[in-house]
Amino acid sequence: MIKTLTKSLIVLMLGGLFSQAAMAQDGASALKTIADIVASINHYPSDADKAALAEISGNDSLPQGLRNIADTVANISHAASADGKEAMAAIQANESAPDRAKELAGIIASLNHVASDEAKNRLAELFP
Repeated sequence: MIKTLTKSLIVLMLGGLFSQAAMAQDGASALKTIADIVASINHYPSDADKAALAEISGNDSLPQGLRNIADTVANISHAASADGKEAMAAIQANESAPDRAKELAGIIASLNHVASDEAKNRLAELFP
């Protein structure tokens, strides 16, 4: 019951957190940075990657959903944590989230040690 309530609350909170205007410039750049990091992960992000992700997650001008993606990737250790996977599922379920953010969240949630070749190809298509 509490877990269901928590998931519902997360989905509601994320509802307005992906505005098109906020995603336009800085958000697109941040999404590309995250996608590049996900494509290069080998079990966990490097120290340089973690620094870049911390900059994104600490940027209050970016949508909270995007900052949640950065936090989840920063905390990957072979795979996203249970909390991270739950956050990615909430983003995927969020009708307000851009399709690219939803797809990136799905790739992050399914990452296992490294991104698959298929995931890397898809990230290259989504974030050229």
